[in-house]
Order: sequence, then C-alpha cells, then structure tokens
Amino acid sequence: MGVENGEFSVRVTNEEVVAALVPMQEHWLPLSNLDLLLPPVDVGIFFCYKKPTSTSTTFASMVVSLKKALAQALVTYYAFAGELVVNSAGEPELLCNNRGVDFAQAVTDVELEFLDFYNPDDTIEGKFVPKKKHGVLAVQATSLKCGGIIVACTFDHRIADAYSANMFLVSWAEMAQPTKSGKPTIINAATKPCFRRSLLSPRHPPGSINPSLHRMYIPISKLPPPPTTASAPFLSRIYYVTSEQLHCMQSQASTNTKHTKLESFSAFLWKMVASSVSSGKGFTAKMGIVVDGRKRLNNMSCYFGNVLSIPFGVKLAEELAEKELGQVADEVRDFVAVAATEEHFLGLIDWVEAHRPVPGVARIYGGCTGEGPAFVVSSGQRFPQEKVDFGWGKAVFGSYHFPWGGEAGYVMPMASPLGNGDWVVYMHLLKEQLEFIESHVAHVFKPLTWDYLNQ
Repeated sequence: MGVENGEFSVRVTNEEVVAALVPMQEHWLPLSNLDLLLPPVDVGIFFCYKKPTSTSTTFASMVVSLKKALAQALVTYYAFAGELVVNSAGEPELLCNNRGVDFAQAVTDVELEFLDFYNPDDTIEGKFVPKKKHGVLAVQATSLKCGGIIVACTFDHRIADAYSANMFLVSWAEMAQPTKSGKPTIINAATKPCFRRSLLSPRHPPGSINPSLHRMYIPISKLPPPPTTASAPFLSRIYYVTSEQLHCMQSQASTNTKHTKLESFSAFLWKMVASSVSSGKGFTAKMGIVVDGRKRLNNMSCYFGNVLSIPFGVKLAEELAEKELGQVADEVRDFVAVAATEEHFLGLIDWVEAHRPVPGVARIYGGCTGEGPAFVVSSGQRFPQEKVDFGWGKAVFGSYHFPWGGEAGYVMPMASPLGNGDWVVYMHLLKEQLEFIESHVAHVFKPLTWDYLNQ
C-alpha cells in the first residue's frame, strides 16, 4: 500500500546544467502577442521505459546519451536554453544566452509496475517531474528498481505550447538515436523550429476586433478579486477510455449531425461536470476547448511558441444535465467554430496589442468565481509517445502532468500507447467532480493501471 499511496522516496544523486553544444551569440527574443496571453505556469511531461533488453545499456549510459543529445538539440531549440527576463515595459522577454537546462539524476527503489498512475498527485508530482527553479526547461532522469527509467521535463508555458514541446521532444529523441556513421543526427531543415515572431505581428492599421474576443479574453487588471475563502481542492487523475466507449459517445452525439470524437467526448464530460453541481439552481458550467491556430495561419507548421486560443461555452448546469448529448455536442461545435478561423487569430493578436502592456488572459482561466464549475479540454492526440525513443525502446507510457493551480480544471485526452484506439485521459478537476464521474460513469472512465499498460 505504501507505493500506491506515493509513500516512496526519490533521491536526487546529481544535478548539473546542460547547455547547447555550440556557443551562440547572446540575443533577445521577444514573446509574441499570443505568448503574452499565457500566465506564468509550468507544464510537466513524463515518459516511462522498461528495462532495456541490451545488457550494455545501463542507467549511467542512458544519462550520458540523454545529456549529449540534449546539448545537440538545444543548438536549434535554443529558446529552451535561455532565461525569461522582465523588460523595461514590464513584459517578459526571452534572453537567449545559452544559460542551459537544469538536468537532475535521481534514483528510487520502486518498480515501474507498482507505480499508481491513476493518482499522479501522489506518485508523479514532486517525485519524477522536476520543479523548474531556473531558466525555461528542467529535466530529470530517474532510475527505477526494475532497471527501467522515467524521463521527465517541465517547461514554461509562456515559451512553448504542447505542439512546440512535442517538436522538441521528437528532435531530442532523434539526436539520441545511434547512427551507423557514429555522427550526430542532423535535424531535417523542413522540421527545424521557426522563431519568426513577425509571423504573429499585429496588423497596421489594426483590423476590427470582433466582440467575441472581448467575451473570451480580459485584461488581468479587470479580473475580479480572488475569493477570500479557501478554494475547493483540485485532484489529478489518469483514466483510460476504450475505443468502444468513444464510438458509443460519438454515435449518441451524432443522431442529427456527425460529430468528431473530441466534440462528443467534450460534450459528454461537460454534461457530467454540470450534473455534479448539487448546490442549488442558477449555477453555470463553463467548458473551454484549446484551438491551435497553426492550421488557420500561413507558414506556421514549424513555428515554435504559443499559437492557441481558448473559446468556451457557458450554460446553466441544470439545462446541460438534461440536454441530449447531440445537443450539447452542437453547442461545442458552435463555440469552437468562432475561434477556428484566420480572422479570429489575427484579431486576437490585435486585441493583445490594444491592451499592452497590461497582459490579458483567457476568461475561462478565471474559473468559477462563485458561478459554477469551469474546465478546459485540450487535445493531446499529437502527443508523440511512440516517437520519443532515446535508443533503448519506446515508452510504455507517457503523459502530460499539469496541476496548474488555477481556478479552472484541465483535461488532456491522448491516444493510448497500446495503439488500439483507446484514449488515456489526464484530468485535473475538483474532487467532487471526479467523485461524481467515478460514481456515475465508472464504466467509461477506468483508472489507468499497469495491467492495462502491460497487455
């Protein structure tokens, strides 16, 4: 029971700074207007690997390979080796000085099969995912008793979104792969990260700002004061949802209009969270969906930074609970469609410019503010779990870990590492919401276990 409750220790045995292999000229890289919409929060990612089959591959050799490949990857992903500094206007700006990445080596006496992935607050948080103390990125490699390894990192969300982090992780893993020539892997020019902030410059003269943007975003100076009473506790959980359940959701949501799995899943979860409200009538339930603007803007496929918007819907909780799933899915599609255009993102860039230097933030991040529950659904279908192979095999499991500390919840569905059409879902929601979901739809959201991963 000790391991299941997180009652095991992880001991850091070495800490050093890994800088880019090639020295670079110090320079400043401004944050784009879309970067400036992100609050100062850190995002965690971790990958779990079984014991390598090769007897010559030891934890020491794996660490050497990780650090060597990281130094090579930072040459092109130099933003991750810099530092965020407040400029004269009071805004964060990236100093690209090759300060480097804090790299920790650690060891634990727990085996991979005994980790409680369902409850990452106890078994992952503060143990395997490092706390970022300096710079923009921190990395930790932990040796497990079974001979496996967990590689985890934490990055500043103001510098990169999930798409950008995925690009980096894949490149880092490619750098670690042994080559026949023995020479380092060279990143394909077509997939090199692009740091051209001019791609997200405001328009001159600025275009008209759609009223929908004022409903989605707010200057932080106009945010309501934080609640004076202690807020309800948020918990993190990791579940799996079978492909059969996903197909069932999609079928139920598509009685009149064909909906995607993500629309159907989000609608189902919105109904569940709304149904968990038991403190009287008049409460609303808010749900935001993260929209990536790269497909809506030109020449953005390799852009490194944040290109996100978070439209959201707000409905009376009792109405959502009573609606058919297809009706709720229609609501999801309607509010997402507002942000899924080039004009929306161009207008959002102009909106930020009009309010600088006062930073803005997505209203959904303001959370409940006494009105009812709120949460954001992101899409982790591009999570590159099968591509993050550092040379000793593919990860048996990987996940984002984002207990970000805000007033809104966060949900990240990802493809199952089994490749069978299932989803693995990281959920950071209020304790009462998770308890409601587990008591009412336990057949849909099943706790992630080693038995499931080791099929």
